[in-house]
Amino acid sequence: MLRDVFGVEPPPGEWRSEVWPDYPAPIIRRAGESDAVESVLASFSMVPKRTIPPGTRYFPTANARIETIGKLRSFAPHWRACQFALIPATAFFEPNWETGKAIRWKIGRPGDEPFAIAGLWRAWPDGAVSFTMPTLNADSHPLMNRFHKPGDEKRGVVVLPRNTWGDWLACADPDEARSFLRLLPAEALVAEPAPVPPRMPKAPPAQDDLAGI
Repeated sequence: MLRDVFGVEPPPGEWRSEVWPDYPAPIIRRAGESDAVESVLASFSMVPKRTIPPGTRYFPTANARIETIGKLRSFAPHWRACQFALIPATAFFEPNWETGKAIRWKIGRPGDEPFAIAGLWRAWPDGAVSFTMPTLNADSHPLMNRFHKPGDEKRGVVVLPRNTWGDWLACADPDEARSFLRLLPAEALVAEPAPVPPRMPKAPPAQDDLAGI
């Protein structure tokens, strides 16, 4: 799928079909200063748990609010450096509380069409790469406002239209990059219940899950 849809070779290594925070997943980014792109295996969370010293308060970084992405030190240097990525996916998951308890729902494109979520990446001194997903307020979105606990702010990831993939990766201005960060209309998405199978561990309730290609 990475070859057929995104035109890149899969990165070395292994990853699962469903990716949770701190799991590895392929992302697509610019290859150095050239216009070429490449796929690399990266950890899903801008600051992976393995990098956090014992006893340090843990702040989840799988998601990055666009309101503070240019201010918080976990994200700001990489946002200003325009280290943008495409996160290949066939679905992402959110908790739906409409029954009174959290039921995982699967959200994707009609016909299970592969798509790209907007991402931000960083490199580590040991050569490892990690990434996060910018999120927007979704209180007024007809679909995305159905997820997360009652009373909590509703948030949504950015599914990029296919004709913007190259421009997002090539963007060199963080202010201009904000123009790409929009929620896809509800009618362009499909959603259905997809409870976590009993054999799989449950993801942290406040985090989005990502089903990668």
